[in-house]
Amino acid sequence: MINEYKKEYTKVCLLMYTGDVLSCTSHSGTVRHTCPIKNGEGDGLFFTVRKDKTLYKPTRWRSEALGEIPEGITRSIKGSEKERQETDASLIDNPQEPPVAIAGKLYSFRYSATNPDTRHFGSRIILWYANPVAVGTTFGGRQLFHSLCRDRRHSPFSLTGIDAGCVPPLFYQRIYKETDRRTGVLQDQPSAPASDRCGRLAIRNQEIPFADRICGLAYRSHRKQWWNGGRKYVRFDAPGAYGGYYTQDDIREILEYARQHYITVIPEIEMPSHSEEVLAAYPQLSCSGEPYKNSDFCVGNEETFTFLENVLTEVMELFPSEYIHIGGDEAGKSAWKTCPKCQKKMKDEHLANVDELQSYLIHRIEKFLNNHGRHLLGWDEILQGGIAPNATVMSWRGEEGGIAAVTSGHRAIMTPGAYCYLDSYQDAPYSQPEAIGGYLPLKKVYSYNPVPASLTAEQAKLVYGVQGNLWVEYIPTPEHVEYMIYPRILALAETAWSAPERKSWPDFHTRALSAVTDLQAKGYHPFDLKKEIGSRPESLQPVSHLALGKKVIYNSPYSSHYPAQGNTALTDGIRGDWTYGDGSWQGFISDNRLDVTIDMEKETSIHSVTAAFMQVVGAEVFLPETVVISISDDGTHFTELRKQHFEVSKETPIRFTDISWQGEAKGRYVRYQAQAGSEFGGWIFTDEIIVK
Repeated sequence: MINEYKKEYTKVCLLMYTGDVLSCTSHSGTVRHTCPIKNGEGDGLFFTVRKDKTLYKPTRWRSEALGEIPEGITRSIKGSEKERQETDASLIDNPQEPPVAIAGKLYSFRYSATNPDTRHFGSRIILWYANPVAVGTTFGGRQLFHSLCRDRRHSPFSLTGIDAGCVPPLFYQRIYKETDRRTGVLQDQPSAPASDRCGRLAIRNQEIPFADRICGLAYRSHRKQWWNGGRKYVRFDAPGAYGGYYTQDDIREILEYARQHYITVIPEIEMPSHSEEVLAAYPQLSCSGEPYKNSDFCVGNEETFTFLENVLTEVMELFPSEYIHIGGDEAGKSAWKTCPKCQKKMKDEHLANVDELQSYLIHRIEKFLNNHGRHLLGWDEILQGGIAPNATVMSWRGEEGGIAAVTSGHRAIMTPGAYCYLDSYQDAPYSQPEAIGGYLPLKKVYSYNPVPASLTAEQAKLVYGVQGNLWVEYIPTPEHVEYMIYPRILALAETAWSAPERKSWPDFHTRALSAVTDLQAKGYHPFDLKKEIGSRPESLQPVSHLALGKKVIYNSPYSSHYPAQGNTALTDGIRGDWTYGDGSWQGFISDNRLDVTIDMEKETSIHSVTAAFMQVVGAEVFLPETVVISISDDGTHFTELRKQHFEVSKETPIRFTDISWQGEAKGRYVRYQAQAGSEFGGWIFTDEIIVK
């Protein structure tokens, strides 16, 4: 949530989910006894307060304490129960600060009836919502959307996961959905609930009328055909073309909806990389000067900055957001090393390397944005070569980028892929629609703490928020979007709102099950949580075998990006889950891929040798094409036990398989080799070499 530190309202960037859905982002169970109250200021609710000044949550069988009520919140009112209820609705005075977040809104305490007779149940307070809630800079005038108040005769609602008298700890809470030219954004907006509409507003690489040539090439063939077939953009009238762009009127319609719901839409304009479509239309902005040769802008070309500043100017005329996201991620930079213009720019600006050249671009763009009253937001690669003075970092490659940002005095938004990338599989991949890969179940999302333990209290204040991401390469329909978001985004919302010590997975899981049922009843398409399969069975408990704890000799190195547990990973008894990024699968990308020898320490009778492999086509992880299993007495001269070739195909997008030898053999050293195919190459991953 981007806090503008205005007295009267807060502009918000794409999350907090609104409508009935938010009821399942609460910490504690249901509130059964509530009374809706309305007047010109807004909506009110009253809750039970006992004489010990504690706010209680009535439930079916018992009451649960939620927090102590500050002094002066309640006062005595005489009269019958009916008279007191009528008085509750009329006593709208003396707002108290700080405000209280209840069911997705901020409420000020208002005086209400208190029965001094200790034989009666106790007191009431009214928590009153006024639009907007005006508070000081401590809470930044934070305002949150629709009330979840329901009449007691209908389904109960829930409190949010924060103490009475507190507000959410993170200012920035957002869902980033990459827009997709296939499904569009506007077609089903009028009938979608507010929560769904919010989730479709993040906009990436806006193609606006300034870039007419880009709009003309804003189409491509079917995603898989395009990805595997040269990746050439086409005109709208080409056979099989799909895609499109947003007009300025489209953007204005989105922004008007956002304005009415106190949402800030933050546009992302990618630079210097992820710009293939721009460079296809304007090849002179690339280092080669030819289309489809580079994906990075030529930083040494002044025309690049003219182009980017013109685009950003038009974007700023459309978008009122304080922040403009400029991407900054995954730049290849290889062309810059030999480009005469880039090399001259490096010499003129006294830049030591291409990382500093990227930093030069980021600094220059930040200055341009700052001069127009805006702030720069970028992925964590903007740290490379030196971060721009006022930039905010979005940490996606783990938490390291966010930690580096805040320790240098910059704000950070935490969105690590392991916890926040909602395009990952949410259950056993064989049971799910095709996704890009990964495995991010609801429980893991809920387990995330956006504030790293290594930070000091002052540094932690610079962790500005958390963000969920949904990339849509494998998500062809709006219904599929709903399936991937719900209920995981509810877990992320509660993670952002709740202090870790207030979270309870069993409690949240119960509420999430109810939320899914509620969404289904309304015609939406969430993941059916009650049918969850869960983790890969092999990962649930350690495996015992003859090579457990034995030394592994790496004839080819494992990748430093996927080391798992290092030199002990393949004989530690720990099996991997459904994703290669879980810290148990070891990755190999060198020429010989997997080639290891296990020292059994003495001659050993062996009956089987097994290794597991995975294939995740979207991540370019493939099964091996050739496997050789050998045995030796001296570690130098090996006898092959099995050599087999396999056909590697992309037709199966995700697959897990064991490749084994079984028989009778004796030896001290066991060697396992797995080679990649010549057609696809890619990564090879394994989690354990099991010797029995």
